[in-house]
Amino acid sequence: MIRITDSISIDEDEIVWTFSRASGPGGQNVNKVSTAAELRFDVARAFLPEDLKQRLGPIAGRLLTKDGVLVISAQETRSQERNREIALQKLVALLRKAAQRPKRRIATRPTRASKTRRLDSKAKRSTTKKLRGSKPDTD
Repeated sequence: MIRITDSISIDEDEIVWTFSRASGPGGQNVNKVSTAAELRFDVARAFLPEDLKQRLGPIAGRLLTKDGVLVISAQETRSQERNREIALQKLVALLRKAAQRPKRRIATRPTRASKTRRLDSKAKRSTTKKLRGSKPDTD
């Protein structure tokens, strides 16, 4: 079990791994060894709270397919095992971010003093602009 929060955890069997040849540094190693790790996690079928699944959509962005599968790839290092750890850390970070409920916004109203300050600054700016447009009389 992979622990996301105190109350949320996912089973390692729900994660599907595929490995391919990575681009980047590594010389001939790149052409021989499949070090790039791709993690697939089916969010739609996972045992996660519904509100978390809905918040995950905008957070994950293009990493989430239309079918509800989260696809995370990692090819930063030359080690398959390290790339696998990096991909798993990315998954846990995404799920932790989605698990945080946003704070409810409390609607507030501007104070009378702030309204007065805003109107005074607008009047001052208006006066400044009016003075710019008029040409002085030379008669």
